[in-house]
Amino acid sequence: MQRRTLALIAANAFLGAAVVVGVATPATAAQDSAALVTTLTYDDSGASQYRTEIAAAAGIWNAAAPNVKIVKATSGQRVNIRIVSDPGWPRATLGPVRSTGSAQVWFGKQAVDQGYNKTRIITHELGHNLGLPDNRTGLCSDLMSGSSAPVSCANAQPSAAERARVQRNYATGIAANQQPLTVVIHDAA
Repeated sequence: MQRRTLALIAANAFLGAAVVVGVATPATAAQDSAALVTTLTYDDSGASQYRTEIAAAAGIWNAAAPNVKIVKATSGQRVNIRIVSDPGWPRATLGPVRSTGSAQVWFGKQAVDQGYNKTRIITHELGHNLGLPDNRTGLCSDLMSGSSAPVSCANAQPSAAERARVQRNYATGIAANQQPLTVVIHDAA
């Protein structure tokens, strides 16, 4: 009986080691990493005059935070982020939005008219959709400082801390909370 128990323990230890080795292989890790990417779609038909800046902002976030991918929705595809032009100040739904949820960006013309950089505006507003609040540091290097940075600021790249927070928001590839989003961040001047 004791030999049989030892044999079972040894077999389980061997199989357990094989499983651990299998999980740790680079090919499996790459597959797991790809499976964790959250893809979000956007519709810019309500802000067609800013299509170039919107595409640039999606590309900036795609490069900055590999756990989430923002792509333009194709005809008939579910839309996660709806972007519309608005005469007021820019604002957005606070995320992080998930692939089963939805959010909105109001691309406010008031900030454009005041001379703020259009790519920075939309990258900032998408940052809200990805779960970043305003931080009002006044620093051009902080994307989420928004209008507290000088009007001349053209930096549309998120800071290392902002990138890390979005990465954490999408680290599991699944939502911790699938409830509808109701918080709107109004980026008043």
